Amino acid sequence: MRAFLSGLVLVLAITGAQAQSTVTPAPAASAVTELPAVSVSGVQPGPGLWKVSRGDHVLWVLGTLPNLPAAVQWRADEVDRVLGEAGALLLPPRLDVKVDSGFFGKLFLLPSALSARKNPDGKTLQEVLPAPLYARWAVLKAKYIGRDEGIERWRPLFAARELYKQALKHSGLRSGGQITATVRSLAERHGVRVVSTDYRLEIREPREVLKIFKAQAPEDVACFARTLDSVEHDLPLIAQRAAAWATGDIATLRALPDSHHRDACIGALSDSGFARELGIDDVPGRLEAVWLAAAEDALARYPVSVAILPMEEVLDTDGYLAKLAARGYRIEPPDADAETPAPAASAGR
Repeated sequence: MRAFLSGLVLVLAITGAQAQSTVTPAPAASAVTELPAVSVSGVQPGPGLWKVSRGDHVLWVLGTLPNLPAAVQWRADEVDRVLGEAGALLLPPRLDVKVDSGFFGKLFLLPSALSARKNPDGKTLQEVLPAPLYARWAVLKAKYIGRDEGIERWRPLFAARELYKQALKHSGLRSGGQITATVRSLAERHGVRVVSTDYRLEIREPREVLKIFKAQAPEDVACFARTLDSVEHDLPLIAQRAAAWATGDIATLRALPDSHHRDACIGALSDSGFARELGIDDVPGRLEAVWLAAAEDALARYPVSVAILPMEEVLDTDGYLAKLAARGYRIEPPDADAETPAPAASAGR
């Protein structure tokens, strides 16, 4: 799950992102050309809304993707209309990391946090990776990152994440997070209650967490290799999924598989001694439980409510909507002829 991966990487970088919020951010990367084969621009409708219901109470669900075409503007008319009738908006599930440290504590932690991002003993990627894997990295780094020598001392997990981010920008894609921001703004304009579905992780001893991470860091070579696979082969598919989202083409979203490079990364993180030591090796399950509880509460309390979910949780046969279907809720996709997600074989993920 994206929310888990993003949140747990924040834990691994421990307090680094929060500390860096106190310094001047780097300039944004300049715009790049979109992939011509899937070029989509201008105002687009996005996908329709999934209808979750029991009796006469309805939860309308907007599925989102992590990346969208850079030149697209989303027309939010349908969401705006249902928010005008809604009692609550459920935000996407997210791991919220709270570091118990004041402003100066964060500043003092920053150098140590940044050192946790680096390989032990000052080793380079060339020293810690198998030679064929490093050769692939060198080619992709030259294409998407350029002459950045500092990244050569990062742990594979962090280097892979930066490569993936830069490759997406190069492919004419931008973050899909603006969709959530837009929907939240519309909800606030309508006076709709905004409901967080975050799972909060409190870090009370950040220095101790840094020590644990350095001693029990994840084995992240598999994550690194799968990320290189994705950059080498999946970018056109990711761009096609982004274009399908923008134009509301649900059939194409169903037909095009998601890139699963995250699975290897999530496995490396959640199976590590670091995650087990902190008790965060089942964050995906906890996120799911929080969201399902919030969804059932909204459906019971309000005649109309709205939720934002990652598209994988909307479409997957083991996703959140499938879990609601297994609990007896009626799921209706926006394309009338499509099938409802099949209930999962078990409640676990």
